[in-house]
Amino acid sequence: MAKNVIVAQSGGPSPVINNSLRGIIETCKMFPDKFGKVYGGWHGIEGVLKEELLDLTAQDKEEVALLRTTPGAGSIGTCRYKLKDHQDKDIDRIMEVFKAHDIGYFFYIGGNDSQHTAFRVSELAAESGLEVIGTGVPKTIDNDVGDSDFKLIDHTPGYGSVARYWSHIIQNANEENMGSSPADPVLVIQAMGRKIGYIPAASRLADPDREMPLQIYLTESGINLEKMGDQVNDQLKKDGRCILVVSEGFDAGDIGSVRDSFGHTEFGASKLSVYQAVVNYLNHQGFKVTGKARGQVMGTDQRSTMIYASTIDLDEAYKVGQKAVEIALKDGNGWMATILREPGLIYNVRYDKVPLEKVALSERSFPKHWISENRIDVTDDFLNYIRPLIGEDWVSVPMINGRQRFTRFKPVFAGKKLSPYMPQAYH
Repeated sequence: MAKNVIVAQSGGPSPVINNSLRGIIETCKMFPDKFGKVYGGWHGIEGVLKEELLDLTAQDKEEVALLRTTPGAGSIGTCRYKLKDHQDKDIDRIMEVFKAHDIGYFFYIGGNDSQHTAFRVSELAAESGLEVIGTGVPKTIDNDVGDSDFKLIDHTPGYGSVARYWSHIIQNANEENMGSSPADPVLVIQAMGRKIGYIPAASRLADPDREMPLQIYLTESGINLEKMGDQVNDQLKKDGRCILVVSEGFDAGDIGSVRDSFGHTEFGASKLSVYQAVVNYLNHQGFKVTGKARGQVMGTDQRSTMIYASTIDLDEAYKVGQKAVEIALKDGNGWMATILREPGLIYNVRYDKVPLEKVALSERSFPKHWISENRIDVTDDFLNYIRPLIGEDWVSVPMINGRQRFTRFKPVFAGKKLSPYMPQAYH
């Protein structure tokens, strides 16, 4: 007998997150004897708690297909609500929603915290005697899910597209800096990455032969502002200009940090951006050349701009969604779909499964051997790892009257069967 499905998303979106959603929707439709209605949790686990379930089965096939080139998470929404162990009311409520809507499958797309939520839901369903199969689907632009040995997952969907974004942005920034260097010899650009350097490290893709005056400051660099100032002046003596890519997690002193509901620092909402603290310090210190440092912060366009998306990333995100459905059918409860790289010169991956228990709240580090000796660059081994992920071609985005055509689902929701509920953490 077919059981209904809930798929939901959590955490920061990515350019390709909707492709995993598409993979799940379209694959579930291939097995009508196993899967009934497919619901989208409206804004993640919060939508499940509030019994706000968007009917994805009722949507036009064209709109589902357009998920391939729809960035961000606007199609069904996301959230930053963390399901903590002491939130008994939330846990009971989720089970009630599952029972009320005959849910047999739960897919959760997201990063570290999201995989923990998927794990908790799969555990609790089993403990409650419900036949609900919980499956995790990886997503994070930070590439920090899994282990540093890359045995749980090689890379997460979303990262290849953000890496491609930075490879292009730095090429453009270099052209601008070459032209304006007499007045603005130092350009500081802030990249996402709270605690891990995969995103700023990707900027080296713009200059693999190291011809630009480019310095990369990862969170893991261990360099202070004084040392940075010395290295910038050394670059200015040599080239007359310098481009700095600085991780938002770089230690630039007290910037008046603000934290989100997961407990993570929200650098975009903090009183002072890291790049501005760096610019202020460098200008106060002064340079051996004329002109000043200036800077900019790349915002959410890193994770919500489709035009820079990697076609490799888009395809892998779809297939890992498909794999999640296959795992739910064949292997049962408590797994995450994963991407593992095959050995050899030619880039190839396989789609597999790993226990949610192992990946929940996992957090890999940036390998030390991928950081150069001078601490302001990455090695060629890292470039060999990342280069296949960004693809070769531009993604083709549908256009109508000069505007991008994104998915727009009809607001068709499942009828509510339970009393209204406010998520426990809101009280």
